[in-house]
Amino acid sequence: MRYNRLLKDNDFLVETEYTKTLSEFAASLRYEDIPTTVLERAKMILLQTIGVSLAAKDCDIARKIRKIALEANNGNGGPATAWITGEKISAASAALIAGTVSDLLDWEDCSWTGHPSAGIIPAAWITAEERGKSGKDLLTAIVTAYEVYQRIANAAQPGPRRNELGWGLTSWQIFGVSAAAAKIYGFDPRRVDQTIGMSVESSTIPACYHNTTMSDFYHYEHGYRARTGVLIVKAVEKGVHNQRDTLDAPNGYWDMITDEPKLEWLLKDLGKQWLIMETLLKHWPANMWVQAPAEALSEIVANNRIIPEEIEEIVVDPGIEDRMWIPEEGFRSVTQAEFSVPFVLSALVHDPVPGAAWYSKANLSNPSVIRLAQRVKEGASRQISPGGGFAKFRLGDYPAHTVTVKTTDGRVLTAKAGKHPGHPHNMLTTRQFVERFELQASPVLRGERLKSAVDILLNIEGQANIAELSRVVS
Repeated sequence: MRYNRLLKDNDFLVETEYTKTLSEFAASLRYEDIPTTVLERAKMILLQTIGVSLAAKDCDIARKIRKIALEANNGNGGPATAWITGEKISAASAALIAGTVSDLLDWEDCSWTGHPSAGIIPAAWITAEERGKSGKDLLTAIVTAYEVYQRIANAAQPGPRRNELGWGLTSWQIFGVSAAAAKIYGFDPRRVDQTIGMSVESSTIPACYHNTTMSDFYHYEHGYRARTGVLIVKAVEKGVHNQRDTLDAPNGYWDMITDEPKLEWLLKDLGKQWLIMETLLKHWPANMWVQAPAEALSEIVANNRIIPEEIEEIVVDPGIEDRMWIPEEGFRSVTQAEFSVPFVLSALVHDPVPGAAWYSKANLSNPSVIRLAQRVKEGASRQISPGGGFAKFRLGDYPAHTVTVKTTDGRVLTAKAGKHPGHPHNMLTTRQFVERFELQASPVLRGERLKSAVDILLNIEGQANIAELSRVVS
């Protein structure tokens, strides 16, 4: 045994080789070992992540990250496809693009700890394309990566005081990326262990400055983690070593990343409880805590066909802490708008079809959008904090919100939403996922190409070579 870790109650010692055991699980997991329901969920997450990435085609951030990646690639081509635009570039440069656009519209997944799909799906797809792996290999890598990521991320969650200083959502993102790529590369347990160790070394400081700055660099961060994770796996393959057992070693990851390590999560029901099944898929391109108000308002808009000029006031009850802002001069970033209940609700009324248009530069300062957003008010109930929301989410629940629209002609229209479609306990059906994908992917894929992409992704386990499927992502 390499190192005895004290359990959090400090009453007794437990000897466990966490890194070795987790690495052995990741290396040995086979497609045949995974329950059908888990594989189907992995397919739906794949479908959603590619869809929301294609939906970001016309965003400035997508154009900028493409330029950055192509410059880094230095015109040398490569075996991987740049998502959206289709250039052939290196796997690392392709991961930089795909990781960024996967998170760009804030429309991907949301686990108890962050947005693993924005790293796992790009890394699994791009390395599978690079190595000519099959659809079954791809799905196995996705499931494997979710297990590794979720367990390390759950163990790394800080206590309340540290959480207030900064919840490092992208700090542990690296583990999903590197685990997916390591699985595609066919690493044995020793090299998976090494991959985890190098990911520990590449995990960022647990801080979320974007909560203060509302900088769009938050979205780029997911791309940078994806690129780094792919490069880590390449370094391990080339023989960089002596970085093992980092989930066990003294002065290891837990001493640096969290004030309250929850090590029981690392191996808890490993191979029995599939944590990918606890992942929420967002129904709307917005922050997780804006989902329920958007769901409720969409019902009102659909049933009553109201237009902005008819609305006197929109009341959200309860309001959401740090999500009710509306700057008079408009929004300075996509991120700031995605985190604003008033903006998202106003954008939805102006354009009930969700997508990149909500977050165009013009819409962020659109006078009509801003005026309606300023008429979004909080109800009388006590605000819900995102931290409290996550506590409920971990227990299988989700905050419910009532939205009331008061019109200029005296009508009062009300709807309530909680566990919206996409919540793990109210998951979208396959048909609903397909309909969302068709909407999301439409800026890039149309007609027969769109139908072909849907058919391929729904039957990805039958695909012999991901390298032949670049038309799905570009």
